[in-house]
Amino acid sequence: MKKVCLLAMLLGVLNTSFGQEDDKKAPSLGFHIFANDFQTAADIRQLGLSEVIKAKQFAKTKRLNPGLALSYMQGISRNVDFITTLAGSIVDYNIPNQGSDGEKQLFLEASASANIKLLPDNYFISPYIHAGLGAFRYKKTFGAFAPIGLGLQFRGSENTFFLLSSDYRVPVTDKAAYHLYHSIGVVSAIKNKAPKVIPPPPPPVILDRDGDGVNDDKDACPDVAGSAMLDGCPDKDADGIADKDDKCPDVAGLAKYGGCPIPDTDGDGINDEQDKCPNEKGFARYQGCPIPDTDADGVNDEEDKCPNRPGPASNMGCPEISKAVIEKINIAAKNIFFATGSSKLLAKSNKSLDEVVSLLKADESLMINIDGHTDSTGKREKNMELSSSRANAVKAYLAGNGITENRMTATGFGPDKPVATNKTAAGRAKNRRVEMTVRNF
Repeated sequence: MKKVCLLAMLLGVLNTSFGQEDDKKAPSLGFHIFANDFQTAADIRQLGLSEVIKAKQFAKTKRLNPGLALSYMQGISRNVDFITTLAGSIVDYNIPNQGSDGEKQLFLEASASANIKLLPDNYFISPYIHAGLGAFRYKKTFGAFAPIGLGLQFRGSENTFFLLSSDYRVPVTDKAAYHLYHSIGVVSAIKNKAPKVIPPPPPPVILDRDGDGVNDDKDACPDVAGSAMLDGCPDKDADGIADKDDKCPDVAGLAKYGGCPIPDTDGDGINDEQDKCPNEKGFARYQGCPIPDTDADGVNDEEDKCPNRPGPASNMGCPEISKAVIEKINIAAKNIFFATGSSKLLAKSNKSLDEVVSLLKADESLMINIDGHTDSTGKREKNMELSSSRANAVKAYLAGNGITENRMTATGFGPDKPVATNKTAAGRAKNRRVEMTVRNF
């Protein structure tokens, strides 16, 4: 009785889905490969589904009996398909209350059921519920069952679909046994549905000599096809200005320039509306004006290291330093002395360094590079450290006498920049030196 009630409820659900008639599946034939599993279904009845899954006995290959099936399918509505199937497999069927003779025979099944789809056929994938009635024949035994299951429909083309499903076959008669039925197959339409032909409405009777869709009584250019937005007149350059009013009909422009583009008087690629210097070629980054030269020395600000002090291009736009100052700095550098192997300045260096302080204070624009050098005697790492320490000792002396550190750099080059050979004592003496280079940028 419970089985009959369940089938009645499912048919009731089907009946409520039949209201939509459009886009139904066309009559189709299908081919399926399936497998019957009687033992797993019996274990589920006896032990419960959770125990079967826990024991990893669900859908074991040795329990499956493969077979082939043919089907006919047709849509009842957009979400419900009717399907009837004829299937056959070779099994050793254990008839309830009768047993098995241990001999495999042909097991024929026929069923009629419905697939209730979550989504219509125009979706690539649609889950569905499967339910219906079926009958079987095994040797001289007949019986009936109710297939209930779940499946997935995949759209292959407009009228071809792939079906993947698993059913639980519930006995309706006493000769039927519970079993599982797993299937994969393809169905394709017997013939394509003819599209509905909707006749076009009769054309309206209007007077439109140029055929542009604007009636002659509203067409400002009735003999030339044009745009309805321009009262039927053409606009070749598509700038929204009718050709009859456009001074530049072949080039898109603006109404305030009579349909012509925004002018560029100086030809620098920046139109006059955005050009701060419309009569002088310039650059976009300066809003159409040339690169500025703040100090008017002929070197533009982008290349001028001293944009607020005039100077020649040969000195990057900075004032030239007098040869006398350069010479005094060079002489002072040759008179800097240190304790042997040390960065300690000797007192006889003070006079020369004080001269450098005076020169730097006299011209605040001057900056100085202090470079320390050694000969190649000893380890290179020690020489690098010593040359750097000596350069920084000179820098510290100048800073202690009022020269700000941001005007000075101190670098040690060790033995890397010799000015004489290191093979003689005289050459090594020349290589042990401090050089000072004055600059103003």
